Amino acid sequence: MSTHRLFVALRPPRAIRLALLTAMHGISGARWQSDEQLHLTLRFVGEVDSHRAEDIAAALGALHAPAIAARIAGVGLFERQGRPHMVWAGVEPLAPLAALHRKVDQLLARVGIAAETRAFVPHITLARLNRGSGSVAPFLALHGDLASEDFAFAHVTLYESELGHGGSRYHPVARYPLEAANSATSAAATASTSPHVTAKPSAAP
Repeated sequence: MSTHRLFVALRPPRAIRLALLTAMHGISGARWQSDEQLHLTLRFVGEVDSHRAEDIAAALGALHAPAIAARIAGVGLFERQGRPHMVWAGVEPLAPLAALHRKVDQLLARVGIAAETRAFVPHITLARLNRGSGSVAPFLALHGDLASEDFAFAHVTLYESELGHGGSRYHPVARYPLEAANSATSAAATASTSPHVTAKPSAAP
């Protein structure tokens, strides 16, 4: 049976992605993300079989949450074994993004996906680093005050990640609209569905 490497994410609008791409330089040996790779991960799921992938797509169809007005706020660094591993752009405000993360976690738990144990840090990965990468200090100093105007996250996307030599490629499986402040519409999955993963009807929450 085929397997699918899945994650749930928010995709920033084009203007924000272009602003981030403009800032993405200045670290030698860094593997900078492409426009197609820029996203805010709400939950990494990992490898699942086709049946579980269908269950996940269906479970997320029960998502009810408001659209989020967010903004880019600075840059940061993750380390692995004491070495710089990734640079990212921060996203605020934390509270509504963390609430959405918890709702996604709860829906995934219904189909047997264990809850996330790591702290949720809303960010958009800009570059991945290795032992040969240059110093990140100048980049962090230059872009420490990186900021944007407010922008909207209007839907959640379930992605499939395809690993490759040039980095991962991300394929949308299904999109789930978030609700406008004055809207009572359901967040049922839209018709943006992968040919490899078909969402089954979801039971009401």
